[in-house]
Amino acid sequence: MGGVAFLFAGQGAQHPGMCAELAAAEPAARAVFEIADAVRPGTSAQCFEGTQEELNSTANTQPCVFAADLACARALAAHGIAPAAVAGFSLGEVAALTFAGSYTDEEGFELVCRRAALMAEAAEENPGAMRAILKLDAATVEELAAQAGEAWPVNYNSPQQTVVAGAPAALETLDELVRAAKGRSMPVAVSGAFHSPYMAPAAEALAAYLAEGHAPTAPQLPVIANRTAEAYPAGSGEQDGAARAGLLASQVANPVQWVRTLEELERRGIDTFIEVGPGKTLTGLVKRTLKGATALPCETPDQLADVLDALGIDSAN
Repeated sequence: MGGVAFLFAGQGAQHPGMCAELAAAEPAARAVFEIADAVRPGTSAQCFEGTQEELNSTANTQPCVFAADLACARALAAHGIAPAAVAGFSLGEVAALTFAGSYTDEEGFELVCRRAALMAEAAEENPGAMRAILKLDAATVEELAAQAGEAWPVNYNSPQQTVVAGAPAALETLDELVRAAKGRSMPVAVSGAFHSPYMAPAAEALAAYLAEGHAPTAPQLPVIANRTAEAYPAGSGEQDGAARAGLLASQVANPVQWVRTLEELERRGIDTFIEVGPGKTLTGLVKRTLKGATALPCETPDQLADVLDALGIDSAN
């Protein structure tokens, strides 16, 4: 058996009641939500009781998904599961860095709240949306997006799924082009054109925030970056620190290289991927990208039990 990696869910995976059962059953998960509520009162209530509409607002989505991601990871760690590497999709990268020790839980939560506010502000300044394009390869999607106008491929999710962000009118044109190309276009449950040039103001403001003493410290295990599909620099020197801050800030306005991220983890000997946080989106992307890999979600107590069983770990421990 090869290594295990944790994959931290991103924006779009949120749903009402996320992680409620796990928080009730697992003290380590519950402790994360207690920290979240101390920093941002009402976060656990939004996760457990909020409506889909409430959760889809960026200012709520990112703190809630971050808390859910970290809670699931802490529950797994409490049962003795230590990943060889981690990666997070979009905002999940902040949770991955926090789990890897680059931030304390409080620092990571404060950062994700700031990130959410900046991205929400940028989305208001530059209204946009996102589409998941299915059944077409990335090169085809790139060509169609260029034809559509202000539309850019921003999430390279799997060999046959690429997400495009941009202006609403351009995305409507893209819908028609995709249909003509025998593909499928689906709206993504987010409130802005994330990871596109529309997010440049958020990236600049986030870079300034990180420069004020909030840059990530050296992670204690490999964290594969969205931007480069390579590990965050692990050195303690000033140059590596600046590189980490640059990766984290620029990520919000640049594409998520998820296919390459999964391929890098596989190259590192990972063959078991555990999705931490709400939903099963990343589990599906692993199965559609890597042949023979094991991918398991872990949001509920039953899913946690399945993961422990798959890894041969006694759930009583």
